[in-house]
Amino acid sequence: MPKSVLITGAAGFIGSHLTERCLDRGWRVTAVDAFTDYYSDGLKRLNIAAAAEDANCVMLDADLLELDLPELLADVSVVFHLAAQPGVRPSWDCFDLYTRQNVAVTQRLLDAARGSSVERVVIASSSSVYGDAEALPTREEFAPRPVSPYGVTKVAVEHLAHVYWRNFGVPTVCLRYFTVYGPRQRPDMAFNRLIGCALAGSEFEVFGDGNQTRDFTYVSDVVEATVAASERGSPGAAYNVGGGSRRSMNSVIATLAESLGVRVPTIHRPQQAGDARDTAADITLAGKDLGFRPAADFTGGIRAQLEWQHALLTSTELRP
Repeated sequence: MPKSVLITGAAGFIGSHLTERCLDRGWRVTAVDAFTDYYSDGLKRLNIAAAAEDANCVMLDADLLELDLPELLADVSVVFHLAAQPGVRPSWDCFDLYTRQNVAVTQRLLDAARGSSVERVVIASSSSVYGDAEALPTREEFAPRPVSPYGVTKVAVEHLAHVYWRNFGVPTVCLRYFTVYGPRQRPDMAFNRLIGCALAGSEFEVFGDGNQTRDFTYVSDVVEATVAASERGSPGAAYNVGGGSRRSMNSVIATLAESLGVRVPTIHRPQQAGDARDTAADITLAGKDLGFRPAADFTGGIRAQLEWQHALLTSTELRP
């Protein structure tokens, strides 16, 4: 029998790619998304459109706080929990929404998993749990020091995962994603905004001096790590998932300008509250346990996202 999996946040950036990957493996997928208004409903429906037509996919437009989760988990082997309220900067203004969508939803899902026979509950966490990390590259055992309310909710999610593993044996695995990019990236994320400005010839806002660095991770590498965690992840563990492409925003702007053959105009703004200065993942543990090795080339990944955004802007089906 093919494996049966539940994917929450299935119409999102990473979730839609993960849904397609699971279907490619011949797995039966129950895909759930609440289609919240954080960004365009139409973009998310476009993300998931092809997968939703697959005979092995059941698409549910639903809120996880309202679904009968024990029934939903009845014959599911793996849960991929990617549903969450994203965004560091907006989390200052509506913390109650972040605690509802990130913490309360996760607790309800884990509680339902107590009475199920799921083999893994793979939970999307974030490098935001580290904040201004005590050392770079950062190892999983370093103390979490989030510098945003969003990061605080992700730490809470990880603690809940550990609590349910320790007390009830729920086989949770948390993945700390480091700055994911690629086709379908959310419109509020830096690469999407940068490429949009470059294509329009408008100024791109750089927060801070542009020398802050991130460990950029291509979406296909994230998906492969996530699938591997469902099969090989140690219950109760957390793993860094980084792409090994640590670069400054200034260098990213230069790479995009080279790909386009044009100068990308920029304007500098003050650094934003909640933004960590630098991130870099030590992926030794993920390599050992999951066999994870990022394979994407950074320049190729940027070009793939550029091509996707250009096609989207010229599409008659949807103009974001």
